[in-house]
Amino acid sequence: MTISKERLQQARVLVVGDVMLDRYWFGAVDRISPEAPVPVVRVTREEERSGGAANVAFNVVTLGAQASLLTVVGDDEASHKLEALLANTGIQTHFGRDAQLKTTVKLRVIGRQQQLLRMDFENTPKSEVLASQTTTFLELLPSHQAVLFSDYGKGGLAHVSDMIARAVEAGKPILIDPKGSDYSRYQHATVITPNRTELQQVIGLWQDESELQTKVQNLRQQLGLQTVLLTRSEEGMTLFDAQGRADVKAQAREVFDVTGAGDTVIATLATLVAAGFSLRQALPLANKAAGIVVGKFGTATVSYEELFA
Repeated sequence: MTISKERLQQARVLVVGDVMLDRYWFGAVDRISPEAPVPVVRVTREEERSGGAANVAFNVVTLGAQASLLTVVGDDEASHKLEALLANTGIQTHFGRDAQLKTTVKLRVIGRQQQLLRMDFENTPKSEVLASQTTTFLELLPSHQAVLFSDYGKGGLAHVSDMIARAVEAGKPILIDPKGSDYSRYQHATVITPNRTELQQVIGLWQDESELQTKVQNLRQQLGLQTVLLTRSEEGMTLFDAQGRADVKAQAREVFDVTGAGDTVIATLATLVAAGFSLRQALPLANKAAGIVVGKFGTATVSYEELFA
């Protein structure tokens, strides 16, 4: 399947969810600290990237489609940095600001091409700021062909059930990257895209493929989901829907870094669905995009040219 650039440019995806700032400190490791048995990293370079739902939206625009990003951030240095990073991407940002909130920052210390340490800075947003986000959501909904909820469990999607109900009423496809062990809040979504670990938290372990299939189909019917797409790292992906299942094998030539691969998968799916593809048609392309992005360092994206090369 291919698609013209022009058709993709018309596609508009509304991304809602938890954003974060990904900070990387790179350095040389030449010695062990005299104070404790830990490596000393002499930081030589710093890099910042947009993460979470912001990376998802960035994946959408890198493919050549249009993205609006609805999220809650603090009124702090990290949120202004995020705004600056997104300013030149073409993403339409709608930031609700909560002065009490710490914008999520994930700081990774990298020495000799290896992650040595990750530090997370975060807390949970206030509900009144989140309630005002629902109003903005309703204003944005009609002008988008797909809605993508990127849940990182940071509290930004407290009203997700209400938003899903509104999107269902409006007849929009709803794609969700889920978190946590309670998926009842995602009822009636078009597709959810858990990885193996995330799915195990919800349906428990499975002995074999037939047990997996039974458990997933039960979950799908229980929650009124059209599709469940299980992402399985080196085993590729499996899509479960009313017709049964479809499997695609992983395409990575070289796995360098799996950070953000899930973001790329769901962003590619949402972009293609917004452009008129079915989920089954979009699946091999989302799989190909994942194979490309794991060959890059950190949260990365895939371009139209790479995907359709």
